[in-house]
Amino acid sequence: MKRRMDLFPMTPRGRPSKVPIMASDAKTRPRRYAPFGVLIEAGKVPSGLYLVATPIGNLGDITLRALETLAGADVIACEDTRVTRKLAERYGIATPLTPYHEHNAAQARPKLLSRLAEGQSIALVSDAGTPLISDPGYKLVRAAREAGYQVTALPGPSAVLTALTVSGLPTDRFFFEGFLPPKQAARQKRIAALANIHATLVLFEGGSRLASTLADLVVTLGPRPAAICRELTKLHEEVRYENLDVLARHYTNGAEIRGEFVVLVAPPAEEQRADDIDTLLKRALTRVSVKDAVGEVAVATGRPRREVYQRALALTKDDENGAR
Repeated sequence: MKRRMDLFPMTPRGRPSKVPIMASDAKTRPRRYAPFGVLIEAGKVPSGLYLVATPIGNLGDITLRALETLAGADVIACEDTRVTRKLAERYGIATPLTPYHEHNAAQARPKLLSRLAEGQSIALVSDAGTPLISDPGYKLVRAAREAGYQVTALPGPSAVLTALTVSGLPTDRFFFEGFLPPKQAARQKRIAALANIHATLVLFEGGSRLASTLADLVVTLGPRPAAICRELTKLHEEVRYENLDVLARHYTNGAEIRGEFVVLVAPPAEEQRADDIDTLLKRALTRVSVKDAVGEVAVATGRPRREVYQRALALTKDDENGAR
């Protein structure tokens, strides 16, 4: 049973003040956390790898189980120690932090596995949300499982599900794409491959590329219903629901692009499905050659390349006849 400790000092706004991070040695440091202004002892977490979801913006979205695990683990592996330290200080957690991100994963992974071999417990977190979702960690989880170590997921906040539920778009089927390629040609090719997926598309994007990404989505997908979610759970949270072409114009004309964005696009309408090949070909032919358009549409629809090529020839022939 957890033992209630001394009251945690409160700020004038009624929030717990920061608890100084004390000795980080696993044998001497306190294993405590402080929800609701009260210090609580956390027992040592059993050996294993724990995937802990953390808030995507509002620090109040952390779960009690996550706090207990972060406080009781031997070490917290995190993308950016500066980001995770803010969360740890907010809740009086003194667990030592170690960086684990895409740039150091190859070197850091063996060290974390050695800790597991010594019987230690590791809490893996991302900067925000659920670990491994557009964040590093997959190879660590795979290696831990292959070595026979316990791997436990602690569910919690997720930008994907938060955006999906607030978007007003269909939720029965969705496809999470994450970040599209930064270069336009590769991005357009990838969008073409997504065009015939009959599910709500969920994308991540940075503010600097949002307008260009929306423009490319309009060219290939047309004016589908869509939603843009900015700064979810934060002070300046914003959700806009319009057709893609309207949203593209909005973010091209000086709209606020600071913060983190989730872009959601509705699946193709039922009446569009019968002529998907022609629709996709016409859009692709406005920006690439016949050969490239055929390749994109064949991938997007799963239809034989020969069949798509014949439709492309027919469409280009119709255009030539119409121009005479």
